[in-house]
Amino acid sequence: MDDIFKALADPTRRALLDSLHSRQGQTLTELEAGLEMTRFGVMKHLKVLEEASLVVTRREGRFKYHYLNAAPIQEVADRWIAPYAKPLARFALDLKNNLEGRQIMSEKPDFVVETYIRTTPKALWDALVNPDKTELYYYGGRVTSDFKVGSRYWFPDDKGGVMLDGEIVEIVPEKRLVTTFLAAWAPDKPATRVAYDIAPMGDVCKLTITHYEYEKAAPGVVGGWQLILAGLKTYLETGKPLNVPMPA
Repeated sequence: MDDIFKALADPTRRALLDSLHSRQGQTLTELEAGLEMTRFGVMKHLKVLEEASLVVTRREGRFKYHYLNAAPIQEVADRWIAPYAKPLARFALDLKNNLEGRQIMSEKPDFVVETYIRTTPKALWDALVNPDKTELYYYGGRVTSDFKVGSRYWFPDDKGGVMLDGEIVEIVPEKRLVTTFLAAWAPDKPATRVAYDIAPMGDVCKLTITHYEYEKAAPGVVGGWQLILAGLKTYLETGKPLNVPMPA
């Protein structure tokens, strides 16, 4: 966590995070335009943010797009805010609310969040497709599917209804899962698409979730993904559920 606190200590880097929170998927040129700083200076600050996993990038053609990754902020909140009284963590709480509390609006509407989990690709994949595992971190939801392309992929709720519906678009066991995403709590919203990508990195796995056209999805999606990732990471690394209540 030292890299996270170091990255957040600088006001310029916090300004970059605020900019990406307001508009995801910005290029270096766009980020540079909002700061009175040289291009090289902005690049140095972005490098610190990337090393702390607070910013992730995606390259499309000649352009490199930058995204706020709030998962580390959630981990800081779980470790340093939840166990203590609010007055002792007011700065961190305000920061968390600032980065996560507002609805993200983006010209390039892809939400990207990633985390590093001390586990194996096999165990991580099992946690994504095994209903006995998903109910421990996915708000009690038991994933239901035969995990074949074109098959239904859905989470029934505890009242006999459907919490989340969709179908399998692409599947590569232990590497990649792509599904459509249709939230039952917002029946007026169209289906969007979510990709889960697993990349082994020594003793850990990097899990990246990309929600395409997430602006069209149901409200609460961004905060929901961050809590799901935190719960998944906690479960795989400790064997115990995080027990975070479902966001309103």
